[in-house]
Formats: sequence, C-alpha cells, structure tokens
Amino acid sequence: MTQRTKQIHLAAHFPGVNNTTVWSDPRSRSHIDFSSFAALARTAERGLFDFFFLAEGLRLREHKGRIHDLDVVGRPESLTVLTALAAVTERLGLAGTVNATFNEPFELARRFASLDHLSAGRAAWNVVTTSDAFTGENFRRGGYLDRADRYTRAAEFLATARELWDSWSPEGRPRPFAHRGQHFSIEGEFPVERSPQGHPVVIQAGDSPEGREFAASAADVIFTRHGTPEAGREFYADVKGRLAKYGRSADDLKIMPGVTFVLGDTAAEAQEKATEIRRAQVSPQNAILALEQVWGVDLSAYDPDGPLPDIDPDPRSQLVQGRVKIGDPLAVADKWRALSEAKGLSIRQTVIETTARQSFIGTPDQVAADLTESVRTDAADGFILVPHLTPGGLDDFVDKVVPLLQERGAYRTDYEGTTLRSHLGLREPVWKG
Repeated sequence: MTQRTKQIHLAAHFPGVNNTTVWSDPRSRSHIDFSSFAALARTAERGLFDFFFLAEGLRLREHKGRIHDLDVVGRPESLTVLTALAAVTERLGLAGTVNATFNEPFELARRFASLDHLSAGRAAWNVVTTSDAFTGENFRRGGYLDRADRYTRAAEFLATARELWDSWSPEGRPRPFAHRGQHFSIEGEFPVERSPQGHPVVIQAGDSPEGREFAASAADVIFTRHGTPEAGREFYADVKGRLAKYGRSADDLKIMPGVTFVLGDTAAEAQEKATEIRRAQVSPQNAILALEQVWGVDLSAYDPDGPLPDIDPDPRSQLVQGRVKIGDPLAVADKWRALSEAKGLSIRQTVIETTARQSFIGTPDQVAADLTESVRTDAADGFILVPHLTPGGLDDFVDKVVPLLQERGAYRTDYEGTTLRSHLGLREPVWKG
C-alpha cells in the first residue's frame, strides 16, 4: 500500500507591526482599508488556506520618543476586522491575536464565541502576553508582569475561558460558572451558547521554554519562527515531545512557522528578486533602527554601509519601547560581530542577514518541492505565509504553487469540512459537563 503524503497546512498573515512589507513598491496598498483585508482573505480562501491571521499591537512602538517607522498607524482592532471578513468568506478560518495580560476572560471568551457563531465555526485566538510597563500605561491596571507570571496568568486565563465555553452543554443547556484562582475570581452565567467548534481554535506564539510548555499543554497551533529546516526540526521534536505528559498526541498540535517566499521563472531570477526585496525591506535608515534596538544607544552617526560599532550595547536602555527584544543585547551583538567579521558584512548587510524570516526562494516547482520536503521531514506541519506586498502578495503563490502541491498529493483540492478544526484535522474538544 502506498503511504499517503503528509498534508501541508497553509495560512495567510496580514502584516501590521512589521518589517516585511515593501512600502515603496507601487503595488503596496493600504493596511487600514477593509478592501485590503478582504482581498487578501479572498485570495487565501481561493487557495484553500486553513486560516487568515491578524497580529495586533496594544501600543504604537516608539524609537527615540517618536512612533517607530514600521508601525501601521490607525490599524483597526483585529476582532472587528475578522467579524467583517466572516461576511465575505465562507470556509477560511479567522485568527486574531488578542493579549491575555491586559484583557479579562469573560469579555474575551464572549467575543471569540460570538465570532465562532457568526462565522459558523471558523474562529481562532492567538494567545499572547506582554511584559513591559510601556504597554501597560495604556491600561487602568498599568504596570507589568514578570515573565513567569505572565505565562501563569495566560494559562489561567485560557483555562477560565474554556470553563466559560463549557458552561453550555452541546444540547444548548446553560449552567452557572464559578472560577477561583490566583489571577481570576469570577462567577455568573455566560450569555453565549456553545459555539460550532466547541471551543475556538487556540494559537500560541512563543519560542521560550515557558512558551513551548504552554503550547504543549494548551494550544492547538503554534506560530513560530525558525530560519533553517534544521532549527525547525529541533523545535518540532522538542514541542511534540512535550505533549504526552498532558495526555495529547502529536496530531493535537500543529506547528506552523511564519515564512516568506519569492518566486521566479528560474532559480537565478528568484534569488535576484529576493535580494532586491530584502534590500527594500531593510533601507539604510531601518538598518540603523534595527542596530539601535540591539545596542540601545543613538547610532545615527554610523554609516549603514560601514562596520558594526565597536562599543558594547546598553542593556538598560529605553531608546526603543514597545518592541519585543531580539535577545540578550551583549550576546546578540557578539553574534552579529562574529558574522560580520567572518563574511565581511556592513551594518546593513548584517541586519539583512540576521533579521530575515525563513524564506522559500525559487521556481514554483522548487518552492512546492521544498515546502513538501519540510513537512515530510517534520520541520513543520505547515506554514503561515507572510507576503511582502499587501494585499496582492499571495496571488502568485495561489496561482502557481498551490496547483503543484495538489499534483504532489500534499495539499487539499477542496475543503472537506466547514470549521477551522476540520481544516486543521483537530478533534473537537470534549465537553466537560
């Protein structure tokens, strides 16, 4: 009997807080108008993607006291956009990033249950946390949580939301709920009956040991970032290996890295286009901004085409606020210097090489082959595609790569179910009555 090719899962990311979009390209359109969201979502649905993914920021990032150049100012709130998209799509999953640090379980559980009903079972929640006081200033509670505390709060937050979703039986019978815990003490009656999926799909994005453990214990999908297939396989084996102690199987969690792609008629053409795109994404100005994020000091006097600074970073700096730190500044600086010296790279070239996502570059046939091989060798279960153009950046992939994946038997030729759980091959959660 011929073994069935492992199936690829695909999703589409609409960038917001990003260094992906090539804003200078005349084909780049609004990141605010609903028509852009609708166009990208419809393309993803035409390509039979599992879901459409929206990120979210709770405060505009600042650099030297000014709004960061790469932030989208005026971006609509994610769940509002997804609810509108439910009316212009039929099968595509709708995934929104919403913070568990500065929200409350009852309200968020109600909003996601509502989206799941309005979309007939296509809602997903990307659970994220925030640890910085800069973001906390936008909220009444203010302040911030220590790194360990934000994950314990997120775990209790998600468990509480699931208690609320389970307060209605599958037959439509409600019952009062009561939760007593370290972070939440609530009781009452949940006003929204059990949703079509039982629970909306839960996505988690985190690569730390705490994040990996949280994903293994509670998530349905993990959105990650790895630059090589080798790193992807290490992450895949590690996280999947944590599932058994929570009574879960490997199929209960899908691992989907965020990736980019560049297509060309020849491999050389695709590589040339990829180089042009990366140079457009990392302008001389943005190269210095990226450098200052690590060093924490004003480096505007440095030449982007010159060598990296020979001074050490300031780990206590508040030069950049509201942006996730790349890592330990001293360790990152040492790594960048070693790479720069080994390859003779300038500041801009170093930033280009160190800040890129994993990318699939080549002819449509080569990209289809590489995607299939990555999933076959357990570097991932699928991919969240981050196009460099919005909203038309997925068109070539859907038109040229998807048919080749289908010919290889690695991708669906039609949606087999109606809910996001069915697209992902996830079981409906057992009702805990």
